[in-house]
Amino acid sequence: MIRVSSLCRTYANFQAVDNVTFDVGKGEVVGLLGHNGAGKTTVMKMLTGFLQPSAGSVVIDNMEISEHRYEVQKLIGYLPENCPLYIAMTVIDYLDWMADLKGVANQEKPQRIAAAIAATELQQQANQHISTLSRGMRQRVGVAQAILNRPKVLILDEPTNGLDPGQIELMRLLIRQAASWSTVILSTHILQEVEAVCDRVLIMRGGQLVVDSTLESLHDSGRLLVKAQGGAGTIIPLLESIDLVASVESSTAQTYQVSVDPAQRDEASRKIVKMLVENDIGVSQIASRGDRLESLFRQES
Repeated sequence: MIRVSSLCRTYANFQAVDNVTFDVGKGEVVGLLGHNGAGKTTVMKMLTGFLQPSAGSVVIDNMEISEHRYEVQKLIGYLPENCPLYIAMTVIDYLDWMADLKGVANQEKPQRIAAAIAATELQQQANQHISTLSRGMRQRVGVAQAILNRPKVLILDEPTNGLDPGQIELMRLLIRQAASWSTVILSTHILQEVEAVCDRVLIMRGGQLVVDSTLESLHDSGRLLVKAQGGAGTIIPLLESIDLVASVESSTAQTYQVSVDPAQRDEASRKIVKMLVENDIGVSQIASRGDRLESLFRQES
């Protein structure tokens, strides 16, 4: 659905985005992570056609955005980080106006507006002026306009910004529902949101893409946590002698992290236990240990 190739963006002498390449399939929910200044928002702006790349290309639904910008933008729902709203308008009038800008047919507008209001639970605020709403409620209005035309691609920059815990749970539900008809790219600083709703994670650092991985593979990295009674000088050489073991690190006293091929993890576990027991070393625990997103984020950002 989305193909990004060698994407670059330069401001004078500053390289904001440097040779970024990734694909996103139809119906995927992808988390775009990175600290402030990593290049996330710049990438999102180029994906939506609001910013021209210095080099590289963005193809959405088989259309190159530089050649078919308006056609591609009709397929996109976008929530900027600081969503600009016309606060003098009521919620329903604003959404009616946005439906016109998005090209929603007149006969479809009432249904689309009602669905967006229901999805964001803004029924009680529909006739209020946006100026009277809290920050969290305004954020919901921004999300409502983003999903108004049931876009094929939904791009959300910090969608839970300003939301309370109950509203965050609503946003998670909405993103999961949107994935049934849209490809979703979600930028956030809240790692729990990525864990809760995303299929895949992209991590940027200094304008470059440094991680592109599914959440499943992050959680199943082929590392084993082994707790055994004995000195590291004895245990590490024994573990390293096993053909399925790639590397061994001493974590804490009598605790070792053993890297193996995930596809052979069970067989490796059996060989580890057998090796240690045959050498009269007691094993108190052996368990798989996936990379936690938080530790990977700290490492790469």
